[in-house]
Amino acid sequence: MVVDDEEDLCEILQFNLQAEGYEVDTAHSAEEALAMSVEQYDLLLLDVMMDRMSGFQMARQLQSEPATAGIPIIFITAKNAENDTLTGFNLGADDYIAKPFSLQQVAARVRAVLRRCEKSATADDLGRLRFGIDERTKQLVVDGQPVPLTRKEFDLVALLIGSPRRVFSRDDIIDSVWPDDICITEHTVDVHMSRLKKKLGPHGRAIVNRQGFGYFFNPDSE
Repeated sequence: MVVDDEEDLCEILQFNLQAEGYEVDTAHSAEEALAMSVEQYDLLLLDVMMDRMSGFQMARQLQSEPATAGIPIIFITAKNAENDTLTGFNLGADDYIAKPFSLQQVAARVRAVLRRCEKSATADDLGRLRFGIDERTKQLVVDGQPVPLTRKEFDLVALLIGSPRRVFSRDDIIDSVWPDDICITEHTVDVHMSRLKKKLGPHGRAIVNRQGFGYFFNPDSE
């Protein structure tokens, strides 16, 4: 759903996203959107500056309701100051696109967010899975219980679980988890993996070190 009080912009986004293969509805106010069974949508493209209820206010309301709290949101707005961006992300936004923008940029961001959400287990799924990643809350859930992890430990396990059975070399892991840190060595990866496996207890055997190649997640080891 595209929610924006600029009707022409809604029509343009709807036309172009439909051309990408998506089913797209539009609403010209937050109030109109909230009356349209929001929980049925896979993604909201939400303007911030609207009459009466703002996009931020709408997001807060959605976050307060269990049926809509997990819906991905991309804010599309002219409010692109750092404080506005931080407000959006603190409200659980999955991305933030500043106006003016290119339609190709919007399509790429939509694809990226939907792809991430497909990989992420929903709250209901996590209750049924032994191992799950909740990208929205940045938690690893095992047997329905969150496992306390550091930021890097979470990034490591999310990388592995996101591509089961794919072997990641230590260089692959460094590039993904420590892309800007030139001081990280292969030994650092091994130390973090060892700590991560220890925190997972018996479930740690699902993270496998293939000697000479790297690490991978093997759900069959559970």
